[in-house]
Amino acid sequence: MSTRIAFLKGHGTENDFVIVPDPENALDLPPATVAALCDRRAGIGGDGLLHVVRSAEHPEARHMADEAEWFMDYRNGDGSVAEMCGNGVRVFARYLQRAGHVTEGDLAVATRGGVKTVHIAKNGDVTVGMGKAVLPEGDVTVSVGDRSWPARNVNMGNPHAVAFVDDLAHAGDLHSPPPFSPAAAYPSGVNVEFVVDRGPHHVAMRVHERGAGETRSCGTGACAVAVAAARRDGTDPAATGSPATYTVDVPGGTLVITERTDGEIEMTGPAVIVAEGEIDADWLENAVR
Repeated sequence: MSTRIAFLKGHGTENDFVIVPDPENALDLPPATVAALCDRRAGIGGDGLLHVVRSAEHPEARHMADEAEWFMDYRNGDGSVAEMCGNGVRVFARYLQRAGHVTEGDLAVATRGGVKTVHIAKNGDVTVGMGKAVLPEGDVTVSVGDRSWPARNVNMGNPHAVAFVDDLAHAGDLHSPPPFSPAAAYPSGVNVEFVVDRGPHHVAMRVHERGAGETRSCGTGACAVAVAAARRDGTDPAATGSPATYTVDVPGGTLVITERTDGEIEMTGPAVIVAEGEIDADWLENAVR
């Protein structure tokens, strides 16, 4: 490990990330190290970590190297591995642009959830092709305290339970994962979204993310919410023959989600790099002892 390690800090609708450029996949980033970096009091602080690696250099991404030069090795704030992070992909693309690896326009990013298409617009917004939603069969219920709600099971490369509620305050503090049933629906845990209506094709949400607690935004969660809302509202594009676009307010800003008639989902929103610097390797070594 080198004496100092480069990092950046970025966010997408205030879903914030530590960014660690490591093109050759030379750094060892076990869960304890990631958790130390994401610690908001003793570390840099973030909902998660974006490990920036060339696809050809990472064993989990080599099979995607012909399609996407760069792999987003995403980790949750507790150090656990996640399949995808929609806000993270936008910030990842913004970093690649800042570093001179890509320019405005289209690019592909490899993730554990597959290769994602990205468009960096001149106005600064980033659009990510999030793939198609999968809606597993079966009833799901989520609970907070004495309240419980039916939830739509939506998989966006990672699992979501979307519950429509009367008041976002009913979600509670979201420090702990909201209980759900049946347990078999989400054997590895689930991201839970609580949603209220704001107007036609306009909703607001709060989310508990696996491994991170409540976050200011969740890109895959916003997509899951839009899909669930379209099914509830009778605007499923596959049935209507027209795309469905929803504005989704999150605590950290606003995302625009469009589901096309072929089922492909696009998410548009901001992505910001706020700082860059160096991690002291001695601190990092001591932080994980």
